[in-house]
Amino acid sequence: MEYPSRLIEDAVNEVAKLPGIGKKTALRLVLHLIKENENRTHALTESLNKLRDNIRFCKTCHNISDEEECIICKSHRRDRSILCVVEDTQDVMAIENTAQFIGIYHVLGGVISPMNGVGPSELQIESLVGRLADPKSGIKEIILALSPTMEGDTTSFYINRKLSLFPIKITSIARGIPMGGDLEYADEITLGRSITARTLFT
Repeated sequence: MEYPSRLIEDAVNEVAKLPGIGKKTALRLVLHLIKENENRTHALTESLNKLRDNIRFCKTCHNISDEEECIICKSHRRDRSILCVVEDTQDVMAIENTAQFIGIYHVLGGVISPMNGVGPSELQIESLVGRLADPKSGIKEIILALSPTMEGDTTSFYINRKLSLFPIKITSIARGIPMGGDLEYADEITLGRSITARTLFT
């Protein structure tokens, strides 16, 4: 593709690195930003710079947060006896949108995937064990809410084995989510029912 400007080409190449965006879509976005009011373009770049420089991860659950501890972990309205283990922040958002879960979360930051070089040590599994080992935690149930893929199941089995010595109930979300599907793409009703109809993990 020929570009009228090296500046446009560089911008398109950077935007095209975003997931789900090809070169044609990137070009449309770049040309749109050129046509936009200069202040709006600067506001976008400023907000992205602030995001990159100031975003934090909750010290407790590892969810994305503006502060040291996220709003869910700080809330006094959550049921702290039930902890839901998820892969990423998108899954927290998906489950929260169902309005079916009032417990707390633990974000792993991924799933075990030897093919991609991701082992248990790259995930927030030891910090999960540490939360359960704290006698003040009050956690009585762990919900394994990982996507029903090979990697998600492998991670669930690994965590189940790691937590087997703790006197807690370990459940998994009901298989209303299709095999091979991702939680973030599930509709809210199906995901909500999967949470409420969870089963003992075996």
